[in-house]
Amino acid sequence: QVQLVESGGGSVQPGGSLSLSCVVSGSDTSRRCIGWFRQAPGKEREGVANIYRPNAVTEYVDSVKGRFIISQDNAKNTVYLQMNSLKAEDTAMYYCAAGPWCPVMTSTLAVRIFDTWGQGTQVTVSS
Repeated sequence: QVQLVESGGGSVQPGGSLSLSCVVSGSDTSRRCIGWFRQAPGKEREGVANIYRPNAVTEYVDSVKGRFIISQDNAKNTVYLQMNSLKAEDTAMYYCAAGPWCPVMTSTLAVRIFDTWGQGTQVTVSS
């Protein structure tokens, strides 16, 4: 079984940066994909980025390409989401999730691939 704990959320002005962390613990090595999702009030949860842990291949949705970076530190069992040039529309609760493989994050089915979720961390971008 895998457990996920996010941290690093907060409030920032437009154009600012935040770094989210997702600590992965547990002995289940079959959950090879870590994804970041977000959900704004009144909206569906949407994929942001994922990383396939065995080879660190990453994928981003178009709305965050060039601004967000997903990475991992295997020694710390941690996956990061560096968020730069933040916009008001990035405001949401951010979740990390683990799954057996990495789906296309723009797919409406992506959420179903991930079967283990963290508790979420709030990101607010406002002037």
